[in-house]
Amino acid sequence: MFGAFRPTSIASGGLLWKSPFRLSPTRKANHRRRLRLVDDVIAAVAASGVETRSLARAAALPTEGEMLPRDKYTTFDHKVRGWRKSVHKVPKWTRLTLRENPRGF
Repeated sequence: MFGAFRPTSIASGGLLWKSPFRLSPTRKANHRRRLRLVDDVIAAVAASGVETRSLARAAALPTEGEMLPRDKYTTFDHKVRGWRKSVHKVPKWTRLTLRENPRGF
């Protein structure tokens, strides 16, 4: 009853990793700042004169200023009704490049 194998409280049960339904304004601002920092790194590496396929592919991506809010905060997912889901629902979304979506979506 009071030992190591006591039952858990109902209030503390349930899903361990709770994620909010919407991105908060603070998380949106951090996301925009992260996108701008990546744009700055891509521009700095391109200005240094290095030429690689990955740099050419990264330079072809839209910058944070060119992206629509819909593309900044949502991404394509064929399993979701409406085919868009919030970017923070993607696992490891802060480390992925989610700037491109299929045409028409």
